[in-house]
Amino acid sequence: MSEARYAIGIDLGTTHCALSWVDLQEPEARPRILPIAQQSAPGAVQDYPLLPSFIYLPHASEFADGDLALPWQAAPTAVLGEWARSHGAQTPIRLVSSAKSWLCHPGVDRRAPILPNDAPDEVARISPLEASTRYLAHLRDAWNHTHPDAPFGQQALTVTIPASFDPAARELTAEAAQAAGYTGVTLLEEPQAALYSWIAQSGGGWRKQVKVGDVILVVDVGGGTSDFSLIAVVEQEGNLQLHRVAVGEHILLGGDNMDLALAHGVARQLAADGKSLDAWQLRALTYACRLAKEKLLSDADVQAVPLVIPSRGARLIGGSINAELRRDALTATILEGFFPQVDSSARPISRARAGLTQLGLPYAQDAAVTRHLAALLGRQVGATAALGGFAPDANASFLHPTAVLFNGGVFKSDLLVQRTLATLNSWLAAEGAPAARLLDGADLDYAVARGAAYYGTVRQGQGIRIRGGTAQSYYVGIESAMPAVPGLEPPVQALCVAPFGMEEGSQADLPPQEFGLVVGEAVRFRFFGSSVRREDAVGMLLDFWSPDELQELAEIEAHLPADGRAPGEVVPVKLRAAVTEAGTLQLQAIPRNGGEGWKIEFEVRN
Repeated sequence: MSEARYAIGIDLGTTHCALSWVDLQEPEARPRILPIAQQSAPGAVQDYPLLPSFIYLPHASEFADGDLALPWQAAPTAVLGEWARSHGAQTPIRLVSSAKSWLCHPGVDRRAPILPNDAPDEVARISPLEASTRYLAHLRDAWNHTHPDAPFGQQALTVTIPASFDPAARELTAEAAQAAGYTGVTLLEEPQAALYSWIAQSGGGWRKQVKVGDVILVVDVGGGTSDFSLIAVVEQEGNLQLHRVAVGEHILLGGDNMDLALAHGVARQLAADGKSLDAWQLRALTYACRLAKEKLLSDADVQAVPLVIPSRGARLIGGSINAELRRDALTATILEGFFPQVDSSARPISRARAGLTQLGLPYAQDAAVTRHLAALLGRQVGATAALGGFAPDANASFLHPTAVLFNGGVFKSDLLVQRTLATLNSWLAAEGAPAARLLDGADLDYAVARGAAYYGTVRQGQGIRIRGGTAQSYYVGIESAMPAVPGLEPPVQALCVAPFGMEEGSQADLPPQEFGLVVGEAVRFRFFGSSVRREDAVGMLLDFWSPDELQELAEIEAHLPADGRAPGEVVPVKLRAAVTEAGTLQLQAIPRNGGEGWKIEFEVRN
């Protein structure tokens, strides 16, 4: 946006949101953090640097008039942010959390009111899409409140997403931003944002910390996800360039899992003392452990944090149960449970699932971040083979990083940083490779927002850009035309519609082969992604593939208008894929006789 005065970066996080901004009229200006006005108590509003990603849905008679007022809204129907988190810990059945994790859950209708997911019938619910929209709208209003002369919608806007988000989750994030009044928004992967922040904070010194041939591993463990990216340092026309070469799979593993593990540990201690907790109290304990964990990780002098678990009876105070979370229990649970020292050949453990399970988030079955990291590096052993300046090592069993950048609140603990780095370096030493060095200067709380704001300046031509395009190759399923055979489904081929690294704002016409598109009735589209098939070109048709090569993405159901044709008619079309400026993937079907055609959006309607 050439008329924008500011570049604004939004970190739409699982546990916190943040807004950073850069004045585009100040050369080499560094990103700044916006204090966000939010409720801190009934009738009280306070500025905080972060907006906790929590929404409390109060009972109609719970608060008096004016208790929930914000500077820009006299009577909100819900509480967002700091007070929602603290007050909701006492009544967790009315507290919406982890909306971002639900937004990327393909097994639920993300537009349906399902949150809080375990609330009783009398509690109003909202959808993951609406929750995300509310967070984004609050950040918009906070900006407009402090910058009335620079309307939010006229600025250069960037919203971050996990690198492992599939096209459907990216599209839903863009839709939430649009519903919140964001215009011309761009999506940016969080590990890239963290690296952008490191570059911006270094003031140009980053070029002294890396060199051509380096592979930077970004390890981002946040509230809901563990996200890994690999970025190579290359040389182009005598200048250092950054090229993103791989990202990890979408792993629902982060601070939420650690909170649950800590809560169950405290609950076992209480049970040994004859104090049992019901499901409601366990959830309240989980939120209390979240707050205690953050305090222990951010302040090395604190050795224990008291926990108060409320009673559900009339004697709310007298019936409360007191406990504490100690630092030694915290480090033992997180260190050994989530960051165990394993070999580079270790892989995530998978277990047989029960036939019936509670409806909830599809958390990773294996809680060991280090095993997931080993799996990524082993899968991407050849990721730099096509880049100049990178000599292939035929004896390497995994891709060898040379530098590591940590991001996410979990790594406020230096113990976890050193454990992860030591584990990685033990793998490298076993293969005779140099140890990976730690990149200094990471800003764990605000890195993603700051990096997103800096990216806004990059788009204006003012900084270094990380190249890479799409993180996967994408394929659409083509059903074979064959006679009906009892017990045999028609085989499906995978047609490459977007190659690995396809840049934003570009499109690709597929070869002249025509396909039949069913219009006028509900149809389903199958999509696949691959982070390892890097050489597949647009139009390549795969008959066979291994489970490690292609992973099926969320199925898309659509009703394409008949436009004067009979319902169910099969229209001959050619396909065209495009990666929008926002970073979402679109597939267009152009009819043989020309015309506007159909656009297949990555939306999920279950």
